[in-house]
Amino acid sequence: MRVLIAGATGVIGRPLIRWLKQDRHTVFALARSPESSHVVRQLGAEPVTADAFDAASVKAAIDRTRPDAVINELTSLPRHYTAAEMRAAAERDRKVRIEGNANLLAALRDAGVRRYLLQSSAFWYAPGEGLADESASFAFDASPAVAAGTRRYAELETAASVTPGIAFVGLRYGFFYGPGTWFHNGGDMGEQVRQQRVPVIGDGQGVWSWVHIEDAAAATAMALECRPGAYNIVDADPTPQRVWLPAFARAVGAPAPSRITEEEALAAFGRDTVYSATAARRLEREGQTRAQFSAAPARMDASKSA
Repeated sequence: MRVLIAGATGVIGRPLIRWLKQDRHTVFALARSPESSHVVRQLGAEPVTADAFDAASVKAAIDRTRPDAVINELTSLPRHYTAAEMRAAAERDRKVRIEGNANLLAALRDAGVRRYLLQSSAFWYAPGEGLADESASFAFDASPAVAAGTRRYAELETAASVTPGIAFVGLRYGFFYGPGTWFHNGGDMGEQVRQQRVPVIGDGQGVWSWVHIEDAAAATAMALECRPGAYNIVDADPTPQRVWLPAFARAVGAPAPSRITEEEALAAFGRDTVYSATAARRLEREGQTRAQFSAAPARMDASKSA
């Protein structure tokens, strides 16, 4: 299959190229600059010059490569996973996701592309009892940045799902961990935890669903063959903050994290950080995801962050 990746130099794009090449696909990658072209060429993909913000250049790239499938992994996230830097990056990230998605979808319609895979998110389903599967509502009434993110992902998925003639797959990834991510020994969260800047908040009952970056890339490659729809790409071990944070600290050689009240965290970090630590909902991977993907992501193993 001929596959074009947008966002190939990002944290998932790099291992994704390798997985696609192992499956003997012909891989192309949008590249904005000579530096990006060099990176994707070294990874084994053929670079195609285009700017995701420029509809004409995106159309030209797709017309030139004539892919069977396009994988949209466009993001613009900060190096540091802090409330301040996430707020500063939010508009830039929103813009590249929304405009890039629109430009790719507009180009697909006239180029004979059969399949479109889109990076979405399994972070923020609405709070509720039990596991959340893909039919659960996003957390539209959550804290400000979380609610804005859920609206953005819903907008992205809706735009793709109503594009005629395209088999759309929404990849609702859990929190990435492993090499190149924030959650790794050499990543930003590893450093923050060693500096004891990340406490357990309140009872730490917010449940996070994880996926190792290699498992996420492997699942994305498999999604080229699955039934259209939205899928939670997560492991089978959703874990509350009070459990995963101490385990991660041990894995990266950090002291045990401190514990603070929700009121203290609101004053220090804001509503979004408190929401993620106390209200995040665990996800169900068993249903349609297991039925459509032949390999299950490994259980979250903090040692793989080391």
